[in-house]
Amino acid sequence: MRAVVQRVLNANVKVRGDIVGQIDKGLLVFLGVGEDDDNTDLEYMVDKILGLRIFEDDNDKMNLSLMDVNGEILIVSQFTLYGDVRKGKRPSFSTSAHPKIAENIYNQFIQKCREKGLKTEVGVFGAHMEVGLANDGPVTILIDSKKTF
Repeated sequence: MRAVVQRVLNANVKVRGDIVGQIDKGLLVFLGVGEDDDNTDLEYMVDKILGLRIFEDDNDKMNLSLMDVNGEILIVSQFTLYGDVRKGKRPSFSTSAHPKIAENIYNQFIQKCREKGLKTEVGVFGAHMEVGLANDGPVTILIDSKKTF
């Protein structure tokens, strides 16, 4: 699995002009699922993202997690995180998971966040979405469950 995690002051996602998810202070997570991803990858990503210490403490050090600051999370599916442009200029998405498999893992990720008691908002899997955000910092983190970067 791959994720682009952004610390935000607020974020929202729209489908056909209607807001389907929005949060205040927290994390915007663009989440992609790869063809070889399984429950181990899912558990790793939930633990890593919810535990990221990227919020400031009283000493202005990035030392607190989303859970520590009682933040919110907006999760948006994004298969294009598996776009491979090493050859040519048109991305190949051959290593992204089949949509049915990806949607299942995406939904499990959402459920695990909700089970932690977080306000969890989402986009619409497979839809064309418009994402708006105020990146705080800016702070943007890339995560890959296979640790390729």
